[in-house]
Amino acid sequence: MEVHQIKRCMAQMLLLAGPGVLISTCCLGCALKLIFPYNWSWTTSLLLGGLLSATDPVAVVALLKDLGASKKLSTIIEGESLMNDGTAIVVYQLFYRMVLGESFNWVSILKFLTQVSLGAVGIGVAFGIASVLWLGFIFNDTVIEIALTLAVSYIAYFTAQEGAGVSGVLAVMTLGMFYAAVARTAFKGDGQQSLHHFWEMVAYMANTLIFILSGVVIAEGVLSSGNIFHNHGHAWGYLFLLYIFVQLSRFVVVGVSYPFLRYFGYGLDWKEATILIWSGLRGAVALSLSLSRTSDSSMYISSETGTLFVFFTGGIVFLTLIVNGSTTQFILHLLEMDRLSATKKRILNYTKYEMLKKALEAFGDLGDDEELGPVDWPTVKTYIASLNNLEGSFEHPHSASEAGNNLDPNNLKDIRIRLLNGVQAAYWGMLDEGRIMQTTAIILMQSVDEAIDLAAHECLCDWKGLQSNVHFPSYYKFLQASICPQRMVAYFTVERLESACYICAAFLRAHRIARRQLHGFIGGSDIASTVINESVAEGEEAR
Repeated sequence: MEVHQIKRCMAQMLLLAGPGVLISTCCLGCALKLIFPYNWSWTTSLLLGGLLSATDPVAVVALLKDLGASKKLSTIIEGESLMNDGTAIVVYQLFYRMVLGESFNWVSILKFLTQVSLGAVGIGVAFGIASVLWLGFIFNDTVIEIALTLAVSYIAYFTAQEGAGVSGVLAVMTLGMFYAAVARTAFKGDGQQSLHHFWEMVAYMANTLIFILSGVVIAEGVLSSGNIFHNHGHAWGYLFLLYIFVQLSRFVVVGVSYPFLRYFGYGLDWKEATILIWSGLRGAVALSLSLSRTSDSSMYISSETGTLFVFFTGGIVFLTLIVNGSTTQFILHLLEMDRLSATKKRILNYTKYEMLKKALEAFGDLGDDEELGPVDWPTVKTYIASLNNLEGSFEHPHSASEAGNNLDPNNLKDIRIRLLNGVQAAYWGMLDEGRIMQTTAIILMQSVDEAIDLAAHECLCDWKGLQSNVHFPSYYKFLQASICPQRMVAYFTVERLESACYICAAFLRAHRIARRQLHGFIGGSDIASTVINESVAEGEEAR
């Protein structure tokens, strides 16, 4: 996930992962207590309700990325999943302590939730700061960088969970988000890709192991013995009923939150809200929590109840994966959310244009090759499908789209975003070459992300986001007039000037590279000239 997207969607993710998990827990707990015939206590019912409130929409997120659907929607879904895993585990721990006989009033509940949550966040940030400082001493050693992230993750988890008595999952989640926000420039070049692939492999192996263990436990403890179905013959029917309640609780959560989801961040329309409801898959977190109860020898939770927990959790995970996961693409098609935008069609048309142009050039060069001898080139051309289907001249797609509509807002937005993406790629190149520092790179890339958000409504404005970093803040005047040593004041002044010079030089170089690439990409069309002139104007302001 992109850091800027996370920042913009943070309020929506927190809304779904905080109050949303509590609403889902209450809805499912009430259904289990009032409708299901197992005579569970309120705390036991809410325990299973909290367990089933952790979403894991990996399949839906992968599908959204494959189809090129809304990036903000996939960010909200994936970010909610990361956050509500920790929230659901905290809620689960609270009700589990209640089941074990501990008494809580409203004050102690709020104290417990605050302590466990904020303590975990603090530990995650502390380990993040320490590991980022450590990364500063590592140069171009991918193996050590990956080993450091793995070791710090486990140490942070055990420190939080066993040492401090707070949520280890929340601590690791905070650590990961801190890495994404602060340390993404610490991993350069191939190291960043290697780190990404390594953690993808670790997540895949962990998910696979949890699903295998769950299948073994369900097969041995539930299906083979038959005691559960002898005592509760309608368990399968109640499983399907529970699946319906899970979907209804998800509908209630999104429905109650919808006015706020529309207001915060990038907003949310009803089509995206529909996908958000249907993407509430359950996965590894719910399974691992249910497995922990089967190994629990507590007198407060019977082995039969623990087995039912695994059965219902495994069944819900299976049904959400099979039903929700497999039908999401159909719903996306039904809502017309899988169609290519005009921008992407234009990019594809341009790619096709360039490929056909290169094919024609290569075919024309073959006629001058002496090694091929006399060849009937018209006959050869009939056997080359891409050349045989060409009839007459073909037009540059940007020229066709701009005819009579040179300054269409969508086209302008498209070209501005392309240039800004080129600017950001140039920043990454300069970071890999050692031309700029990590802190400078973070500032520069953040300015590009903010400018992309405004590309539809304003001219190029990434320099506007950098002005506060190249001008002297007002407090420097008070610093000079204070009793601080002049050597210290001079040091901070020189540091500020050096940072401003790096930012300005990198900005000018990146825009020059991006303008050259844009001109080579779509030529000298009117709309390209407009955007290039905007970039030149920003460069003059930066000088």
